[in-house]
Amino acid sequence: MKRNPIDPKTSILYAAKKLFAKYGFKATTVRQICEEAHVNTAFVSYYFGGKENLFYALLDTFYPQERMLQKNKPRSSPEEELRSILEEMIRFKWDDLEMAAIIHQEIAMNSPRKEKVLQYTQPVWKRVRRILEIGRDQGIFHLRSLDHTLLVIMGAILFPGSHPIQNLLLESPSPSVDEIVTDTLNLIFKGLT
Repeated sequence: MKRNPIDPKTSILYAAKKLFAKYGFKATTVRQICEEAHVNTAFVSYYFGGKENLFYALLDTFYPQERMLQKNKPRSSPEEELRSILEEMIRFKWDDLEMAAIIHQEIAMNSPRKEKVLQYTQPVWKRVRRILEIGRDQGIFHLRSLDHTLLVIMGAILFPGSHPIQNLLLESPSPSVDEIVTDTLNLIFKGLT
């Protein structure tokens, strides 16, 4: 085994994230994770108590729920708060494609881990819904259906780049994350205001 410059626990987390994103939770073995991390398989039990708890540790470590929600305490307007929380969500998705893929897989496959994943993601989406509702009530956002508007915003944030087949439709090089944030927020806010 090759020596790894980071501690075994962190090395295991990064290896698991990489392999779960690539092959899925079920198809990835503890042995594969440990080979990728260059550590003994006993470390998974020692640090995490098994593969399932390792999965949950990934969410604890890499999903920025608190950052999304803390950063987005009430602002001067619903528009400012919505813009801020959506930007955080878009940046998370594009800055950590592996975690975004893992979350997407678990929800799409209706896996046994889906409920735990939703414990992390739903509070953020519920906050988005509440901001939309406040903005509608204040006459800032113009929407016919709160439910449909939320689904469209979720689609704009979650769908792009979630499947490699989408690349077949693209004609330009991939934009930067900053450009993705700007373009996505412009589209959403033009539809809301």
